[in-house]
Amino acid sequence: MAGSAFVVLILVACLAWYAGVRHSRPAPQAAAADPSQTVPPTNGADEPTPTRIYAHNLMLRKGPDFRIYIRWLNGQVVRTKKSVDPSFDDPESFVFEVQRGIIHANIGDLSHFLNAGTVSGSPLQNISLAGNGSQISVHGTINKLHIPLPIELDGTISSTPDGRIHLHVDRLSVLKLPVKGLLGDFHVSIADLMGKTSVAGVEASQNDIYFDTQKLLPAPHIHGKLSSVRVVNPDIEVMYGDAQNDATRTEEWHNFLALKGGTLGFGKLTMHHVDLIMIDASKDAWFDLDLVNYQAQLVYGYTRMTPQAGLQIFMPDLDELPPQPANQSVSAQWLKNRNLPPPPDVPVK
Repeated sequence: MAGSAFVVLILVACLAWYAGVRHSRPAPQAAAADPSQTVPPTNGADEPTPTRIYAHNLMLRKGPDFRIYIRWLNGQVVRTKKSVDPSFDDPESFVFEVQRGIIHANIGDLSHFLNAGTVSGSPLQNISLAGNGSQISVHGTINKLHIPLPIELDGTISSTPDGRIHLHVDRLSVLKLPVKGLLGDFHVSIADLMGKTSVAGVEASQNDIYFDTQKLLPAPHIHGKLSSVRVVNPDIEVMYGDAQNDATRTEEWHNFLALKGGTLGFGKLTMHHVDLIMIDASKDAWFDLDLVNYQAQLVYGYTRMTPQAGLQIFMPDLDELPPQPANQSVSAQWLKNRNLPPPPDVPVK
């Protein structure tokens, strides 16, 4: 779900009640321009051309403890610093700006991510999430004065024009006693119960909590104008733009990640006028890709150059890699003896 994107609900729970969010009313934000109408800037010193990105059935790992499932993505790779080219070796150097896309996050994965202590500053433990459609429920325990208190939160989720997830708290109970009703009698809101410690990407106002997944979740970050957020068991689904037709039309396509135009770095190489496609070499339902550790998958993949100087890389899933990296070095002795056969992993025509 994260920058956006996709998975914000995850924090809906964890951070929702006690993640230490800022207790201030969020300033009104101007509605974001419709990403579907975005025109890539012209190539120049001040406005480098972004790289277009397309992905289908991509299971993208975001750090060691989380992953998202991209059914379809159409957008661009936007650099985070004007003078620094986007690079796979630096996930903080770019953001995936989605114009149309559908991204899922498994509810069980979300609970594991929250319980792993990845979100600093949140004392909520033993988290479990459930829901259906726009309704979501969070169960957990919170330690106050060294006493674990069970809490339950029910809320309604929706999207905001600026790409955040909005959680409106409908019911809150501690020790199975309703709390929100009492708060209303005393003119105290959910925000009044939040800690004063600020957590980047979370903001509370009255009985509403706002989440920015681009700040809450690990890189690579995803952002865009959300058109819907809902629970589709066993997942949370985030949609950008009008992507349902795209997802239906591409349902039988191979699993891939394609990048076109702009400039992109990976390893010791920098590609200008990018023409790169990574294709799932297996017939699995999802292309398991870890961009943070992509080189291990490249080592065991098969790469070929197109007549247009593009690269096609057929890559194995991350869980299909051998335990030890292959030795692909070429010795001086081999170079000096043309009678020696090529290395065993080099295809011979």
